[in-house]
Amino acid sequence: MTHRSTASLVNDLRQNGRLVEYDRPIDPKLEIAEIQRRVYLSGGPAILFSNVIGCRFPMAGNLFGSLEQARFIFRKTIEGVRRAIELKIDPNQFFQKPFRYWKAPFTALAMRPKRVRSGRVLQNEIKLSELPQLKSWPDDGGAFVTLPQVYSENPAQPHPAQSNLGMYRVQLAGNDFEHDSEIGLHYQIHRGIGVHHKAALDRGDPFRVNVFVGGSPSMTLSAVMPLPEGLSELTFAGALAGHRIPMIRNSNGASIYGDADFCITGTILPNEKIEGPFGDHLGYYSLQHLFPCLKVEKVYHRNGAIWPFTVVGRPPQEDTTFGELIHDITGPIIPTVIPGVSEVNAVDASGVHPLLLAMGSERYVPYANKDRPQELLTQANAILGQGQMSLAKYLIITENDGNEKLSVNKIEDFFAHVLQRVNWERDLHFQTCTTIDTLDYSGSGFNEGSKLVIAARGGARCDLTTRIPDGLSLPGGCYNPTIPMPGVLAVSGPKCADGNRGVSEFCKSCIDNAGIRKFRLIVIVDDSDFTAKTLNNFLWVVFTRSNPAVDIDGVDSFQQNKHWGCRGPLVIDARIKLHHAPPLIEDSAVTKKIDAIAASNHPISKYL
Repeated sequence: MTHRSTASLVNDLRQNGRLVEYDRPIDPKLEIAEIQRRVYLSGGPAILFSNVIGCRFPMAGNLFGSLEQARFIFRKTIEGVRRAIELKIDPNQFFQKPFRYWKAPFTALAMRPKRVRSGRVLQNEIKLSELPQLKSWPDDGGAFVTLPQVYSENPAQPHPAQSNLGMYRVQLAGNDFEHDSEIGLHYQIHRGIGVHHKAALDRGDPFRVNVFVGGSPSMTLSAVMPLPEGLSELTFAGALAGHRIPMIRNSNGASIYGDADFCITGTILPNEKIEGPFGDHLGYYSLQHLFPCLKVEKVYHRNGAIWPFTVVGRPPQEDTTFGELIHDITGPIIPTVIPGVSEVNAVDASGVHPLLLAMGSERYVPYANKDRPQELLTQANAILGQGQMSLAKYLIITENDGNEKLSVNKIEDFFAHVLQRVNWERDLHFQTCTTIDTLDYSGSGFNEGSKLVIAARGGARCDLTTRIPDGLSLPGGCYNPTIPMPGVLAVSGPKCADGNRGVSEFCKSCIDNAGIRKFRLIVIVDDSDFTAKTLNNFLWVVFTRSNPAVDIDGVDSFQQNKHWGCRGPLVIDARIKLHHAPPLIEDSAVTKKIDAIAASNHPISKYL
């Protein structure tokens, strides 16, 4: 029997020693979030908060606290999903290995949503303000739903088979939202709900949307699955749940998920409202902007409902597990989607979209130009044409030249491989005035920025230095040189002011600097010690704080036929700019309170 409610999941985790309960009064404003972050970072179990101040519903966090725990949650179905993907890649395997795939028809059946007349979620009706009011970071604009399943149907074909399920954050209160009757719905570019919203506007129909919370954990994971447009997430949810997803017929709007713990139903208003700020997964606040507003009509919950939640912030956080599990399940299908590409890693430590690493291949002309990227560029363009991967800001792609240990998931080795082979005169390919992630404030405007593809192949062109040259001189007020990884130099620079970034002056003054030219990549940062301390620090600072077309320069640079390159080291200005969003910082008073809990004798204290 697989889980059909959050209570079922919580009981399963408790019985198997994978859950700790905190039964003392706890405030959903900042306190719960800080505990969850600490428990996740310590590798702790799921947490049930059973005494939430101002709310009668228990709250469950860190449910997906590790890849190993996520695999445990789906232990009865995950192998069946993997085998279904194997058959998607090669259907002939069904006849070649019938005993391996004998359960495949049952998995296929579970992928069909089931229309039902009623469901447990409709057992009770409450007000919006009675839901848990989770606030994760001090400057958040209000309470948010952090594990929402936002559901919509195609207005032209209103049926679960033509539905979209997405994890688009929901602001429950704050700003100018009318109390108990309006919520903010933050969905960004390249999200499937946008297709349905536009169709409703074109038809002149009201756009009905439901927000589910809880139910089967497969619904939560499916809401973040990067499925092809037109393929309902309910199909994947059913396969991973091991049963057909029950959807209640709703004559007044979109269908309702019958097993959900909670459901908010409503209609998108014609005018947007200010939403945010919100401490987001890049490690910074996403600021206030106009987004759709949902006029709430009904709020339902099932008996024994538990409110599942997560907390996002600078990675890694619990949402890291979602990416790991998705790759764990769907990784083998990548070559069938983008021929020649064997691996892709949306680097979590950099905030996912800012940095994408890929392993491609050169197959078309194997006998010529063995050091010049050719098909790799075709594959890079294909990657940037795939759904949310199109939001990548930096895409670094190389080929595996026989090194079986080389992988996009071994990030430092991957960087070393690329830095030894890349030709800065030829291998930099910019896209300007384009779209980037809505949550990325390094660009030139909202959803606006640039992209850089770095494609490298062939044999090693150089060795990578691992020491600071004796007597190294640094120009432009830069100081404190450090080495985050072989071949890379990080230097602290003066505080960055718009219009006076000084990178071009830095590069011009380094043309004859033999010490500087020993490095392949130089990053100018606010704190070079912090940047070099860990690989995660380097990835976060460099790729969340730079806009390629604006913040990249190079020693001895040139432009030829609209192609830009440099003969010396590439230089990235990764300092904080005036237009960047502020980073996330905990509330000091709350930190002290949680420190006191950590010093107590409560079972949760060892994880804090």
